[in-house]
Amino acid sequence: MSELLENQPEDLRVNTGYKDILKMALPITLAMLVPQINFLTNSIFLSGLGEHSLASAGLAGVYYLIFAVIGSGLSNGTQVLFARKAGENKHEGIGALFYNGSWVAVAFSAAGIIITYTFGPDILRATVHDSATAETVITFLKIRIWGLPFLYLYGLRNSLLVGTGKTKLLMWGTFTEALANIFLDYTLIYGKLGFPELGFNGAAIASIIAECAGLAVVIFVIRLNKLNLQFSMKESRIADFAVMRTIIFQSTPLILQYAISIITWEYFYILIEHHGSRALAVSNAMRNTFGISGIFAWAFAATTNTMVSNLIGQKRQDEVVPLIHRIVLISLACCIPLIGLLNLKPEIFLSFYGLGQDFIDYAIPVVRVVSVALALMSFSCIWLNAVVGTGKTVVNLVIEIITIIVYIIYNYVVLEVLFMSVAWGWASEIVYWICMFTMAYFYIRSGKWKKNEAL
Repeated sequence: MSELLENQPEDLRVNTGYKDILKMALPITLAMLVPQINFLTNSIFLSGLGEHSLASAGLAGVYYLIFAVIGSGLSNGTQVLFARKAGENKHEGIGALFYNGSWVAVAFSAAGIIITYTFGPDILRATVHDSATAETVITFLKIRIWGLPFLYLYGLRNSLLVGTGKTKLLMWGTFTEALANIFLDYTLIYGKLGFPELGFNGAAIASIIAECAGLAVVIFVIRLNKLNLQFSMKESRIADFAVMRTIIFQSTPLILQYAISIITWEYFYILIEHHGSRALAVSNAMRNTFGISGIFAWAFAATTNTMVSNLIGQKRQDEVVPLIHRIVLISLACCIPLIGLLNLKPEIFLSFYGLGQDFIDYAIPVVRVVSVALALMSFSCIWLNAVVGTGKTVVNLVIEIITIIVYIIYNYVVLEVLFMSVAWGWASEIVYWICMFTMAYFYIRSGKWKKNEAL
């Protein structure tokens, strides 16, 4: 009898209580915290090279983020499919998605490298006013972009763990990546412990090696926990163009949504650069603030994506909206105290950059504005990811396009035409999240997503 029970496949269907939400979300929070620590570490180490390096890091980081979020779109689209199969308890379908998704990830990363080498330099030289900053960013990106294949495959493997509820296994790869990145930033940027002094470009090489290390550990963890056997990965090693087409069809709206969003953010950074290197350096610090303070919001958003899709796979659509309400409450409870601490002593966080009191005084009004945006994001991105979880990724794309049009108009008028302060520029994030929430909320409440939910 015990032998029969051992051979029973694991039940991958989720429940929706507060304990179940936290069980899934907290490991995701930890996994998301580590990349943000990497961003912050890079910025702190690079700020030691001067304000120009910190400003250049902002432009380079946002450019790379364009391609990173394309990988995120691919991973999140596949994660919805993983979660739907998990909700249906179809283990073998998960293996087929994983294998074919890996080939799609490699193809997309190769396209990103080709685009960067072919068009990236001309775009940056044409849009960045300071030629020295442009050349620094171009040289950096020609190195950094080679991390894309490892990043995309790493993201796909993480989406497998999240989509199947194995979130506690996420931390091993992310811890490895973080430790490698911190150690290599210190040694390669400044030439410590016998390593060559590579300066600004040392951060690019450190990040690539760290991504490789994280990927290697995730592969090891999957095999150690025999997930490759549980999901019949060996038997699923057949190129199936129908599965690839499903992955691309499901992911493409998300890829376009994320890419448009970050391209627009790059546009925002270019407008900020027109206000000078200090404005750009402060904005890079705010990007790190957004990343770290928004960790809980994005973790609960990823949880929403997976749990909504899993519930639909179980034919429990009527439980979706109550689930969203529970996740929003937890997200607000986690995010608001962090935002309060950030506003109580913003100079403590800003002093990490070591750029003096003038930098801190310039940045504090921006922190206040960003805090309001973070509060809005803590529930808006959950409603948006609920739409992702329903599989209606085209609806997500439409919401993003409408929001981005409003965002671009606001930024152009405020930063370029009226040439108002950077704080007013960052208020565009408030506009962004209000627009996003309004459309996502009314779509989910309409119930239109309940029709044709098969993927």
